Amino acid sequence: MGGRLVLRATTQPGREAEATADLEIAGRRVRVWASILTRHGTDSALLRLNADPRDEVPIGPTLAAALAWAADATTLTGGVVDATLLDARLAAERTESASRPSSHGRHPLDPGADGRTSWSLLPATSVAGSRRRAIVRRDPGLGFDLDGVAKGWIADRALALLGRHPGAIVDADGDVALRVAPGERIPVGVGDPRDPTADLAVLALQAPATAPAMFGVATSGISIHRWDDGDRERHHLIDPRTGAPAVTDVVQATALAGSARMAEALAKTAVILGSVDGLDFLARAGAAGAVLLLRDGRVVALPSTSRFLA
Repeated sequence: MGGRLVLRATTQPGREAEATADLEIAGRRVRVWASILTRHGTDSALLRLNADPRDEVPIGPTLAAALAWAADATTLTGGVVDATLLDARLAAERTESASRPSSHGRHPLDPGADGRTSWSLLPATSVAGSRRRAIVRRDPGLGFDLDGVAKGWIADRALALLGRHPGAIVDADGDVALRVAPGERIPVGVGDPRDPTADLAVLALQAPATAPAMFGVATSGISIHRWDDGDRERHHLIDPRTGAPAVTDVVQATALAGSARMAEALAKTAVILGSVDGLDFLARAGAAGAVLLLRDGRVVALPSTSRFLA
């Protein structure tokens, strides 16, 4: 899935060797999970699923768990985060019309009889040794793109592997899962896409003296994967309501939540919906905080963010 990976642990004196070993294990597991869930490269479980012509496909436990979260993210965001927009994403990347179907399957706006593409995840209970495996049942030709949900999910899963240490941080290319040790305070900068040396804000994430605190911070935006196609601006964030790159006044959104996967879904939704509907959604969804950079240069935030600002 590309990008940087940073792992850190806060441990007790005399347990540094354990922390080092656990960090190495977590790093290896992240690379394995990413190799399963990526749509890039030549072979992955996700690529094999997308290439399989069957409408019912057995899959392994890691892909099953990631797709289960993708389904939850779709529900959480009212359909804005949608892992089935593969064709629209590929069309945008080719700078072709997003209304043209691709050879990778049916276009997401070519609905089934009920007006929507559909898929479900079924437990593979009839297969011996299939605990946590599953079967994907889907409309013919439906493919999946986990780029908008997998990084946060991986960060949370890696953080869980470091559970015996008082505090830990997993930064999966900007989707950050944190367990802040009791009594500690960790500053997290919200980068300014206009100036790599500047921050839009700094979030001070603190745990009470008696217990650790869990946080997730994630950023989504249109400033990284962005290009021009004639007189049209194009980017990688697809609005499922149009099947095309989102038309939005939000350049970047950073969300703070209780997990990295939740923060990732919230941030992406805020960008796609735009500032007015996005801020309303973030408040209703229970985001702990959010910072948005708008096209006109303004920086806006949820009121709840103020208690985290350094």
